[in-house]
Amino acid sequence: MTSPANPIPDTELELSATQLAQLVQISVTLNSTLNPRELLRYIIETAARLLNCEAASILLYDEKRGELHFTTATGTDPNQLAQIPVPLEGSIAGTVFRENRPLVINDVSKDPRHFGQVGEQIQFLPRMLLAVPMRIHSQVTGVLEALNKHQGQFTDSDVHLLTVIASQAAVAINNARMVQALQKAYDEVSRVDKLKSDFMSIASHELRTPLGVILGYATFLKEDSAGEMSEHANMVLTSALRLRALVEDMTNMNLLQVGEAKLDLHALPIQQPINAAYAEIAPTAEIKGQKLTLDISKEPLFVMGDAEKLELLFANLLNNAIRFTPENGEISIRVRTTPKELQVEVKDTGIGIPPDELENVFKEFYQVEDHMRRRHGGLGLGLAIARGLVQVHQGRIWAESNGENQGTTMIVVLPRLQDLG
Repeated sequence: MTSPANPIPDTELELSATQLAQLVQISVTLNSTLNPRELLRYIIETAARLLNCEAASILLYDEKRGELHFTTATGTDPNQLAQIPVPLEGSIAGTVFRENRPLVINDVSKDPRHFGQVGEQIQFLPRMLLAVPMRIHSQVTGVLEALNKHQGQFTDSDVHLLTVIASQAAVAINNARMVQALQKAYDEVSRVDKLKSDFMSIASHELRTPLGVILGYATFLKEDSAGEMSEHANMVLTSALRLRALVEDMTNMNLLQVGEAKLDLHALPIQQPINAAYAEIAPTAEIKGQKLTLDISKEPLFVMGDAEKLELLFANLLNNAIRFTPENGEISIRVRTTPKELQVEVKDTGIGIPPDELENVFKEFYQVEDHMRRRHGGLGLGLAIARGLVQVHQGRIWAESNGENQGTTMIVVLPRLQDLG
């Protein structure tokens, strides 16, 4: 067997294997670190160690100012560095960034592009420099530099090694920035949600007292007046009752959001809250000329639940069906059973729900109709409250509809207890 024409020395093979192992470790570390400051420090310390240099630094591009800025460097205060802008013209880093190619300067003092202001301010004298672009795909985002090799000059192997590190670093920095942006967006959403919850809590609390007074006086006037005055009092009373329902929706939704909806759980027949909700809502359906039917077994069907909360759940579903069903429409409640679950269906012949809106209707304040042209009232909280009440009872809820003017079926599934009756 003949030997290769240009055999590679064992020392170089060992060095390459060691560097490859280190690059793999760098990749693992970069992809598991999301703190930008720790990430930058790790990159420059690793680059300086692998290339056997005195220092390393990272400059990132500031799109607003059109300049490069140091973000970190070994042995230097990053806050001090950040105050030193590096121009794209008239600097080695700027040339690397603009031309998207590595540069090796083995005698910095003789290169007219050397931007000496940095070294003067941080009291560091660069003698030789290797700079490579940091890229994400074809876009250059910054420059990674290695300075003052301890032994010899920078080689092609050094250029290749630093280029690989720069590519890994660019992706890792971009990922960390994206995570930070997502966290910032999440914090902002959380802040807005808290403001909304606080507003609902304060508004519902402040409205209760004057609303109670209005209801009291309206009831008194209705009972003690006649003719046209009684009709006016009845209008005030009806409007006040509607406002009270809205306030109750706000209160219930807020309790569910902040996790304060305490449950008084007992084994109870599902007929109890359904019948109570039916009795409460039936007069409203009658006023609209709607046919409201109840199909439920007389044999007790037990669940573990809070009777008051379950009554609110079914009242909200019935109110929603009545609101979106025209006069003379039909609404039915039916209970189906399996050995482990109870399925309650509230079906109407109303305006229906488009297929792409079936999940959205359970969102808070959501209205299928445009808010400027909608014909049906409400805050859009009824189904959101219903979903919250179902969830705290370890159940499921969803809507089914064949589309516009095809009616809607709201389906609630609750865990069933073994029959106790």
